[in-house]
Amino acid sequence: MNKKIKIAIFPGTFDPITLGHYDIIVRALNLFDKIIIAIGNNFEKKNMFSIEKRKKWIQKTFLKLSQKIEIDSFNGLTISFCIKKKARFLLRGIRNQLDFELEKNIDFVNQKLCNKYFIETVYLFASYDKSYISSCIVRDVIKNGGDYTIFVPSSVRII
Repeated sequence: MNKKIKIAIFPGTFDPITLGHYDIIVRALNLFDKIIIAIGNNFEKKNMFSIEKRKKWIQKTFLKLSQKIEIDSFNGLTISFCIKKKARFLLRGIRNQLDFELEKNIDFVNQKLCNKYFIETVYLFASYDKSYISSCIVRDVIKNGGDYTIFVPSSVRII
């Protein structure tokens, strides 16, 4: 019997990766055979860290899980990247009601764009103790000299 592997794309800027991202990915490993962490190049956002640095941090964070995790970067539409990678699942984390509304609308657009290629979006709610963490907040803490290390995996160190 030829078993199809369940591949999920987890897109984001990961600028930087946070403990919230980490939590969603680790919990999702029970649902999928492979997760592709897709670092998007969002031209609307001014990133603090290069894609190379973000990729290194993610690689170090998931070193022990590298057989189930792939790290890649992409430009353009997430849905196009899913099709290119033959992924049938899109993984998203929900921290609050605002995330839910935004993600719901993105899902509706993705369903229109993907035509006959079926992609199911799977939402995981952020764990309660990590639901307030965002890359935006972490960047603000870094810019203002605060202790960012309590919000990110130990692999993320700004030198």
